[in-house]
Amino acid sequence: MSAVADAMLMVPAARVRAQILSILLAWGMTPDLAETTARMMVETDLLGVDSHGISMLMTYEARYREGRLNLQARPRIVQESAATALVDAGAGLGHPVSVFAMNLAVDKAMQCGVAVVGVRNSHHFGAAGIYARIAAERGAIGMVTSATRGIAMVPTRGAVPVLGTNPLAFAAPAARNRPFVLDMATTTVAAGKVKVHHLNDRPVPAGWVMDGAGESVTDPHRAHEFVMQRPEGGLTPLGGTPEMASHKGYGLAMMVHILGGTLVGASFSPIRNRTQSETDPDGLGHFFMALNPAAFRAAGEFEADLDSAIDVLRATPPADPQKPVLVAGDPEEAARARRLQEGIPVPPALDRLIRGICDRGKVDYLLG
Repeated sequence: MSAVADAMLMVPAARVRAQILSILLAWGMTPDLAETTARMMVETDLLGVDSHGISMLMTYEARYREGRLNLQARPRIVQESAATALVDAGAGLGHPVSVFAMNLAVDKAMQCGVAVVGVRNSHHFGAAGIYARIAAERGAIGMVTSATRGIAMVPTRGAVPVLGTNPLAFAAPAARNRPFVLDMATTTVAAGKVKVHHLNDRPVPAGWVMDGAGESVTDPHRAHEFVMQRPEGGLTPLGGTPEMASHKGYGLAMMVHILGGTLVGASFSPIRNRTQSETDPDGLGHFFMALNPAAFRAAGEFEADLDSAIDVLRATPPADPQKPVLVAGDPEEAARARRLQEGIPVPPALDRLIRGICDRGKVDYLLG
């Protein structure tokens, strides 16, 4: 076992939530908005998406100290019809406005059959899948996309990054089975996954990150530099190679930006980085769509058919008998069950960073 694994903290979810909440409140975030943000961040960590939970506090602290965040901002509907709405996040963190927007989309879909709610003037919202799950938990099909702040994806035939990881999530409710939940980046892997390897001092798999010459980078710290700091190199599009697969991943990323960015009037990261000052809000956009199965099928038919489809997938003979066939959402649910029992892992490097945030914010350190 490595020294990193030996020193890994396993922290109960309630304590992780309390730590996040105490930091957000110390920064001046309105209590109910902070409660929502902490809850969604902890749920992300429970699902095993370590790149988008408590490890995002360093980025949020930077935005807070740069004066970019409005931690008292409440979601405000600026345009609305029976089946659509545009919501202004007021330059707040993306978690509260995203919970609001997804629930609003479901409310409208239950009346109209389908609804879309767009969000503008937001910041990072964490993992897209946690919002798609809200729809499925309420009996609706949910789809979520978002524009991103960072520039990490190197386009097909490119040498420098242009796009972000531009996430896409989809969730659908079943009856007997857990919801089908797809949560993905449009890069081969999310930038935050490279951060996790950097924090854990663990090699990055070949094909995730390439340098300016198009060569794969596996050293976790060098890969982190290429993704987060360097003007050349970065993450490969979903599909990696060959070129056509890479091109489709790159096109998918642009589709996500069109929905989560262009449609709602959010900024495009390469343009924003050239035109905004160091204190301007990130100006991100998000897209939330909800579909009511009852608008298309008799009550329960959709869920029953999805159960049947999932059953067929689970019954597929596995190539390795020790590894059953997975359905989208299975790894996250397995992680959640395990982490509720064992705690959320916090590697030493992340623990030191959280301690620093607590020191600067004059907040009690609660993880250890």
